[in-house]
Amino acid sequence: MRVFVTGSTGFVGSAVVKELLTAGHEVLGLARSDKGVEQLKGQGAEALRGTIEDLQVLKKGASDCDAVIHLAFVNNFADFAGSCATDRAAITAMGSVLAAAGGDRALVITSGTMMLAQGKLGDEDHGADMTNPMAAARGASEPVCLEFAKQGVRASVIRLPPATHGPGVSGFAGMFVTVALEKGVSAYVAEGQNRWSAGHRDDAAKLYRLAVEKAKPGSIFHAVAEEGVPLKDIATEVGKQLNIPVVSIPAEEVEDHFGWFHFGSTADNEASSAKTRERLGWTPVGPTLIEDIPGVIDFVKSQAA
Repeated sequence: MRVFVTGSTGFVGSAVVKELLTAGHEVLGLARSDKGVEQLKGQGAEALRGTIEDLQVLKKGASDCDAVIHLAFVNNFADFAGSCATDRAAITAMGSVLAAAGGDRALVITSGTMMLAQGKLGDEDHGADMTNPMAAARGASEPVCLEFAKQGVRASVIRLPPATHGPGVSGFAGMFVTVALEKGVSAYVAEGQNRWSAGHRDDAAKLYRLAVEKAKPGSIFHAVAEEGVPLKDIATEVGKQLNIPVVSIPAEEVEDHFGWFHFGSTADNEASSAKTRERLGWTPVGPTLIEDIPGVIDFVKSQAA
C-alpha cells in the first residue's frame, strides 16, 4: 500500500512513517522544509513539499496514494478555531480525492481523547463534548472524516491521549516538565486526583498502521495504553527525577503557576481503549508514562540548552 502521511516528520508522524515502512508499505510524506525532506529520505520515504494550508498539494498527495494518514495540525492557540477550520478543510480536500478515486481507499485522521467529556471514563463510541468550546472546535473534524465512509472510503479516526509519550515532546508530559523546571517545584492541583490517559507513541504508530490496513469504515479508535494516570503520581515522579519539591497548589493559583498550560494541569481525561483492542487486535507494549518520565526530562532539558 502507498500511504500519504501529513505531519510525517513530527513526534508521532516520524514513528508512523517508520512503522509503515517496516511493514512493507510505501510512504509519501508531507514536508514543510528541506530538513523535513531530508529526514523522510533518510528513513526511506518519498517527500512532497508543502503545508496543510495548501489544499492543491494535499489533493496531489492523496491522488498519488492508496491511503492517507492525517497527523498534521496547526497548533495556533491564539486562533484555535482557525486551526480547526484548516484541519477540516484539509480532511475534506484529501477525503474528496479518495472518494472520487474509488476502490479500497483509506483515510485515517487524528483527534484526541481530550475532546471527550471530562471527569468520566470515555470510550470510542462517545462523541466530542460539544459544551466545551475547544473540544467542540477540534471534535468537529471527526464527523467530517467519517462522512466519507458513506462515499466508499474506509474513513476512521484515531484519538491520541494527552500524555502521548516517548522520545521527544511527549504532549502534556513534556509541558508539565517544562513548568516544573521553570518554577523549581513539581506541582499538582488540590489532591492531584485528576488523571491523564496515556500511551507510548510507538504503540500509537502501530495503531495507525492497523487502522490504515484494516479499519472498518466509520470507526473510532483510542491510542490509550493507560486509562488514567493521577497527576499526583506524575508530579511525584517528576519531582523525584529533578530533585525538586513536590507541592500541592490550590485551584485559585493554577493559572498563575502553570500559565497557558493551566487547562492541562486540571484536565481529568480518563479514556478506555477496550473496543480498539478488540476491533483491531491492538496490544500496547511500550513503557508506561511514569517509566518514561526520565526520558521526557532529558528531552526537555536538551531543548532548553
